[in-house]
Amino acid sequence: MKRTKTVIILVLIVALFATALIYLYLKNQEDPVTYTTDSPIEQTIVVKTVATGNIVPKDEVLIKSNISGVIEEVFIEAGEYVKSGDLIAQIRVIPNVSSLTSAKNSISSNQTALQTAKINLQTQQTNYDRQKALFDKGVISSNEFESIKNTYLQTKQSVQQAEINLNSSRQNFDIVKTGTTSGLGNIAQTQVRATVSGMVLDVPVKEGNQVIEANNFNEGTSIASLADVKKMIFEGKVDESEVGKIKEGLPLEITVGAIENVKFDAVLDYIAPKGIAENGAIQFEIKGTLKSIDSTFIRAGLSANASIILDRAENVLAIKEALVQYDSITQKPFVEVMVGDQKFERRDLELGISDGIFVQVKNGITKSDKIKVWNQVQGIPDYAQKK
Repeated sequence: MKRTKTVIILVLIVALFATALIYLYLKNQEDPVTYTTDSPIEQTIVVKTVATGNIVPKDEVLIKSNISGVIEEVFIEAGEYVKSGDLIAQIRVIPNVSSLTSAKNSISSNQTALQTAKINLQTQQTNYDRQKALFDKGVISSNEFESIKNTYLQTKQSVQQAEINLNSSRQNFDIVKTGTTSGLGNIAQTQVRATVSGMVLDVPVKEGNQVIEANNFNEGTSIASLADVKKMIFEGKVDESEVGKIKEGLPLEITVGAIENVKFDAVLDYIAPKGIAENGAIQFEIKGTLKSIDSTFIRAGLSANASIILDRAENVLAIKEALVQYDSITQKPFVEVMVGDQKFERRDLELGISDGIFVQVKNGITKSDKIKVWNQVQGIPDYAQKK
């Protein structure tokens, strides 16, 4: 029994030994790991974040009516250029019955006041002539005559004021009835004119539409919107995770989806102090003024992306960030530099800014060094890796 156990144990030992020999033999037959290398390069590294938004005019002016009525004629179309003072539209007034009646009553009241003032003037004129004759004869004193003269002049002035009031009430009646009156010329309320020079972006009304005047209680109907399309801005939003990285004055690179292969320079002018919740995230509005765009026409409202340049390093020594290793204890960055055939030595690095692909190297290696690709993907053909 004991002999049988001994034999079994010996057989197992021999089998394990044979298996180990076979494993070591096969291991020695495998090709040794060959590391490829990569070299530093000089390039510009830009750190940026991207915001989405639209291109809109810096100042868009809405032209509104100063009187309620119906559009009789429109003289402009979207896309045209107009100058300040150009006629945009003509409005036909539909009189308000209550206002018309009030204006009529005002005319009647002022006519009565004028007739009364004229009667008083005739009375004072007669009295003045009589007293003047007495004064010339020395019958009355100078003080008495001056008092009578002042009364006469005041009555005469009252007649003049009554005539002005009557004329004003008649003009007001004409304005209520027709929207204009004699003497107004180009400032007639029925004529809507451009208040600024620029391109017509939109004409939301057409002939026959009713319009409401702009006043303290109503913003009024917009007749047209005007803007200087040479002064455009980018309006967009950034996430709360990015807003802490940006500040006013940073440069922007604007790309417009509808305009290929063109980038526009801009400057970040405004960051909203308050965020708005959208789709579960807090978004902050930003604005940036585009620099000279004289050579390119950008339509208002086009979608655009703004790359906000957070940092930039021009023509610096850089390596792929994937080549950098970190010490497991100190967490300091280093690379392995080739010093012989598949022999490498560690070089500690001082790194600068990174764009996520390339990282700036301030100190530790030179442009001629060959750096070990320590995390290369297995199975990549030799011709696809840089030696």
